Amino acid sequence: MSFNIALSGLNAASNDLDVTSNNIANANTTGFKSSRAEFGDVFAQAANNLSNSLIGSGVKLESVAQNFGQGNVNFTNNTLDLAISGSGFFTLSNNGSIEYSRAGAFGPDNQGFVVNSSGQRLQVYPASPVTGVIDTGRLSDLQLSTANNPPSATTTISAGVNLQASATPPTLTPFDPTDPNTYNSTSSLTVFDSLGASHTTNLFFTKTATPNEWTVQTRVDGADVGGPQILTYDGNGVLISPANGRVTLPAVTLANGATPLNMTLDLSGSTQFGDQYAVASLQQNGFATGRLSGLSVSSSGVVQANFTNGQSKPLGQVALSNFTNAQGLQQLGDTKWSESFSSGQPIRGAAGAGAFGNIQSGALEASNVDISKELVNLITAQRNYQANAQSIQAESTITQTILQVR
Repeated sequence: MSFNIALSGLNAASNDLDVTSNNIANANTTGFKSSRAEFGDVFAQAANNLSNSLIGSGVKLESVAQNFGQGNVNFTNNTLDLAISGSGFFTLSNNGSIEYSRAGAFGPDNQGFVVNSSGQRLQVYPASPVTGVIDTGRLSDLQLSTANNPPSATTTISAGVNLQASATPPTLTPFDPTDPNTYNSTSSLTVFDSLGASHTTNLFFTKTATPNEWTVQTRVDGADVGGPQILTYDGNGVLISPANGRVTLPAVTLANGATPLNMTLDLSGSTQFGDQYAVASLQQNGFATGRLSGLSVSSSGVVQANFTNGQSKPLGQVALSNFTNAQGLQQLGDTKWSESFSSGQPIRGAAGAGAFGNIQSGALEASNVDISKELVNLITAQRNYQANAQSIQAESTITQTILQVR
């Protein structure tokens, strides 16, 4: 019996060494979670035979428990390197089979799908291609597209200008855009048509003979758009006419085949103060065709495509998963796990919501192995192994003594 007890101790110490060695071997594995060997004693006698003189029968490996503590976050230069700071797992699709991982080294494959080094596709909550609204009710593969961002025609021009209160009407008439003596102030901006082509737009402001009254003349590519529009301000310099500050301009027919421009000039932010003309803001809401210039991932996991026209488009939100009992997850290797009966069903959500941690783009979570601790464990397991070996040696000596009795 003593041989068997000591042998079980040798096996236990060997298992402890194996677990510790595996931890050390994966000290630099991204997203790796360390483990520890947990043991229990063996008591072979049945319960009705228990007495104060019975001796245990050795030790056995009860389980290899995982430590899901946070690893250090190391920063990289890759936008699609993702690290979770807090609870949660990345959700991956392996040909339709769902797996989970803390290793966030992702990149596009030859079809634009975002995958890890093993080819599993990162799962996201998809974004509507029209509205950009995230659909949290289903999962989808994250796929990058190199398609251009379509243009959008200008519909509104907003001019936050201050007209010179002390200005006098021009002495020369009629209005001539090439002669600054026929108007008081001017500003220009670029607008876009439905094909993404740009057009130069000028706004000319002219003081009339009527107190607190001005006209604004709009020109697109050197051609007048309608006639002069009257603007009226009160004694405090606030625009009172048109009542809502918006002037609807006539449609502008273009020679390039684009849809006619239908624009509204918004002057609700204009004023008549002081003794000089000033432009606080001059904006329009159209844009040209955009090429993909890069990606960005927010702390909540929203992946956005950024384009050269200044626009951005959400592609989806990274789906995170958590479990009631993460210790019950089944290890698959390659720093991946799958759900099991012991783990319970996955609880899904987005980064930063509820108990889920935030996502750090351009970073990877390192292994949570503590090398110093593991080296101490090696020494302890080695001592345990040697001690059990001594037990076997002692038992062998006793046996030899008995055999030598004459």
